[in-house]
Amino acid sequence: MISAQAWADAQRLWEFQQMGHDLRPCSVAIGLGSHDLGVADTAADLYHRGMMPLIVFTGATSRTTRDRMPRGEAEHYRERAMELGVSADAILVEPQARNTGENIRFSRALLEEHGAAVSSALLISKPYEERRAYATARKLWPEVVWVSASTPMDLADYVDSIGDARLVIDMLAGAQQRLMIYPKQGFMIDQPVPEDVAAAYERLCYAGFTSRLVADTAERKR
Repeated sequence: MISAQAWADAQRLWEFQQMGHDLRPCSVAIGLGSHDLGVADTAADLYHRGMMPLIVFTGATSRTTRDRMPRGEAEHYRERAMELGVSADAILVEPQARNTGENIRFSRALLEEHGAAVSSALLISKPYEERRAYATARKLWPEVVWVSASTPMDLADYVDSIGDARLVIDMLAGAQQRLMIYPKQGFMIDQPVPEDVAAAYERLCYAGFTSRLVADTAERKR
């Protein structure tokens, strides 16, 4: 059972992780690989709305996707976007990245290889990882104007769509931890964390939502 306090704390992290950016047309969209096909759905929707002419889907597999996305996250995203009417010519696939930093670095290299001029980018992620992704992208590719995007939905609807409440809350805690420790390790820009958000994170950790945490050292990169 997940307590009312844990749900409240998860809701606070959910709210903090979302950047609230106003969407606008950009040079490219970068869809970050994960277990959530909603990233591909959102990319397709934004493409059809004329927000970008080109999409990069980036991601290999992880312990949460190796079974459901055996061909790799980026490839499954590409297939989903094409099912939704995105032209194959508008999609690039980066199939090697295994963490957010590699998502950005490898996507940049792929775009440079294809001669794409990038001054702005829609950074499409899971709803609860907007801030983490943004902070990483700002650190690794500061010349680009980044606009965060994700599927618009509330926490309860997102949990229903994934079908695993504990996984979602574990991932929320993991995303929050990285925001707090990775700036010191040079992996992302600093994002000030309000006291109530830090307290919510600590309570979730104490309650056992720890499966997606990493050791607080530079050797454990994720």
